[in-house]
Amino acid sequence: MRHVVVLCLALSLGLFMSATLCAAETPAPVHGLAMRGAPKYPAGFSHFDYVNPNAPKGGEIRLSETGGWDSFNPFIVKGEAAGGSELPFETLMIESADEPFSEYGLLAESIEMPADRSWVAFTLRSKARWHDGKPITADDVVFSFDILKSKGHPRFRFYYAAVDKVEKVGERKVRFSFKPGDNRELPLILGQLPVLPKHYWKGRDFAATTLQPPLGSGPYKAGPFETGRSVTWVRVKDYWGTDLPVRRGQYNFDRIRYDSYRDTTVALEAFKAGEYDWRMEMEAKKWATGYQDWSGLKDGRGFKEVFPNQRPAGMQGYVYNLRRPLFQDPRVREALALAFDFEWTNKTLFYGQYKRTASFFANSEMASTGLPGPKELEVLEPLRDKVPPQVFTTTYKPPETEGDGNIRANLRAAMRLLEEAGWTVENGKLVKDGRPFVFEILLNQPIWERIALPFARNLERLGIEANVRVVDTAQYKNRVDQYDYDMVVQVWGQSQSPGNEQVSFWGSTAAAEVGGQNLAGIQNPAVDALVAAIIAAPDRETLVAYCRALDRVLLWNHYVIPQWHMASDRVAWWDKFGRPAIIPAAGVRPLAWWSKDAEKK
Repeated sequence: MRHVVVLCLALSLGLFMSATLCAAETPAPVHGLAMRGAPKYPAGFSHFDYVNPNAPKGGEIRLSETGGWDSFNPFIVKGEAAGGSELPFETLMIESADEPFSEYGLLAESIEMPADRSWVAFTLRSKARWHDGKPITADDVVFSFDILKSKGHPRFRFYYAAVDKVEKVGERKVRFSFKPGDNRELPLILGQLPVLPKHYWKGRDFAATTLQPPLGSGPYKAGPFETGRSVTWVRVKDYWGTDLPVRRGQYNFDRIRYDSYRDTTVALEAFKAGEYDWRMEMEAKKWATGYQDWSGLKDGRGFKEVFPNQRPAGMQGYVYNLRRPLFQDPRVREALALAFDFEWTNKTLFYGQYKRTASFFANSEMASTGLPGPKELEVLEPLRDKVPPQVFTTTYKPPETEGDGNIRANLRAAMRLLEEAGWTVENGKLVKDGRPFVFEILLNQPIWERIALPFARNLERLGIEANVRVVDTAQYKNRVDQYDYDMVVQVWGQSQSPGNEQVSFWGSTAAAEVGGQNLAGIQNPAVDALVAAIIAAPDRETLVAYCRALDRVLLWNHYVIPQWHMASDRVAWWDKFGRPAIIPAAGVRPLAWWSKDAEKK
């Protein structure tokens, strides 16, 4: 009898201790998450600092895009999504624009996450509604995760690859459990999950393009549209989330219209004629000379301004397709880079507006400088025999010229590299094993011809035939999705807190994914190891060091010919808008502006 009593006491004590331990380990619900440290905005905050919480609602903003469109589904590879097609859809959390990487609850009322970040749970807001009035449920979240991973764009498979299990743990609560490994970013990545209505997609093919606007829950839904030409998004009058802190002061227009134009030249002329209202200028020449005859600028009805930002510029460059045997020798890739004269291009074509990009993390603290420091060497030393030796000995600098068009010294250096790689000149043509060096530079905008053609002429002096070809938007997308190109221009944008997206940019597993972002076709175990280290970085100092290490390895493998960047946004607009006083680090936010017509009401 005594043994039974002791056993019962032991079991009771064990159960009590287990319950106490579980209670101690149960994380408290929070309103937001930061990648590292605590979020800037406390629980109960009223609005983001970079918005006007009292901005009036009403009026219209007209925007532009180039090329056509044929779908309202922005989550798949097929088709070209309409401008603004993400507006009807919402995510569990929303990122702020004035922090390195913090998110706050949107559809999610609260978030739970243990200290080791091995899982995350989201509790949905009880008032969250689809546009048809039905509540948003945990079933919708589980469905969204499954359908995006199985039938969505390949990037979703990379983002969610480390998720072991997703389960409904309540009518409004979902828990995501992660596979073993240190991936501190995963809870925030799941916060970015677009939530889609399970009941709407039942019986519909999610992977197909559609001209029937899908059901959403966001501040706008599709209004009048003309396929391939224009679409108007109409503000939902009874939008459920209007007064949320993460929404206050934003999405102020009753209508957002996107008009499609053939190319950027036509689009600029349409803007100056008053066909649309707000334009972010991406071309230096147009900014310098294209607005001189704009009547709005002359008579005060329009504005043109440069807004500095602290947004990482990432990398823009000519990308070699390493799937082509022609570009698999790094000496060849280094040689071709010597034929690109940035200094002449910037002075002659860009009016000196750009800086040369020398990093895959340009305009950020993640950009490598000097030689590797102690923290970088921790991750680089085990890879010493797998990376170019210059990573440890030499500061990377893109080739330079005087900017006067004379690049003989660079071309001589290029020819030495090509000869080392087995290429010789015969009858003015560069050949190897009897085959000439011929490739195509594929472009999707005529404006790029004036930049690519001088580069091609320099290559011609080496005996290389570089054919510059411009194709329409649809053909370009199809060829890029299928990796059917020799060289293209690509921009890899970066955030203040790089993480899992680096797998889709540079990872070996991404090289064969249709529609992926590893356009260079990189399959390098050293790069894979560095990306894994970045994802597992436990603190900001380590993250920065590991990004710098990856930067060096990517640069010294000569996967791209770096082009240029600028740390500002060039914006022109007609005098129809009010705007917030603060521009956040991420740059101009047009949907935080408001209509002056609405001010008069």
